[in-house]
Amino acid sequence: MADEKTTTPEEDAYFAKMKKAIVKALEGVIDPELGVDIVNLGLIYGVDLDDVGHCDVEMTLTTMGCPLTTMLDDSIHEALLAVPGITSVDIHLVWYPQWGPERMSRYAKMALGIH
Repeated sequence: MADEKTTTPEEDAYFAKMKKAIVKALEGVIDPELGVDIVNLGLIYGVDLDDVGHCDVEMTLTTMGCPLTTMLDDSIHEALLAVPGITSVDIHLVWYPQWGPERMSRYAKMALGIH
């Protein structure tokens, strides 16, 4: 049986605060094709942060083979490395579950004229 790492309430509060900061930073990353941030588009599937400041981002794209992947990747790295406490970032692109308009927030749908 693997040992589970236990955390203190202070550590839990720190990681919760950091995850909020990560999401806020990602809300500043705009999809260059759609003009809406990647969080409200529903492209972010998960974020994780370890105790040395390494951030893993699991995300997808609106289409496979998106020609602007490198630009988006650079913007995500820049946004997250500007968050105090984050020392490195890895982005993991996933294709399941497949992205669709149903993953967008109400804000994104309104911004794009989708009802």
